[in-house]
Amino acid sequence: MKSHPIPGGKRLLSAAETGEYLGLAEGTVRQWASMRKIPFVKLGRSLRFDIRDLEELANANKVNAHEQ
Repeated sequence: MKSHPIPGGKRLLSAAETGEYLGLAEGTVRQWASMRKIPFVKLGRSLRFDIRDLEELANANKVNAHEQ
C-alpha cells in the first residue's frame, strides 16, 4: 500500500478522515466499526481510528501478485 500523509499530522482520525484515507465511504467505516471489522477508539460518542491500526489492517489484508 502506498503510504499517504497523515491528515493534519494527526494519529487519531475521524470516520470521515478514515474513509478518505482508506478510499471508503464514511458509512462503510462506521459499519465496519460496529461489526468490529476495524479497530477503533471510542471517545464519548465519537469514534476515532488510529492511523497505525489502519496501516496494520491494510498490510494484513494485502494480496500479493504472483509471477507466472
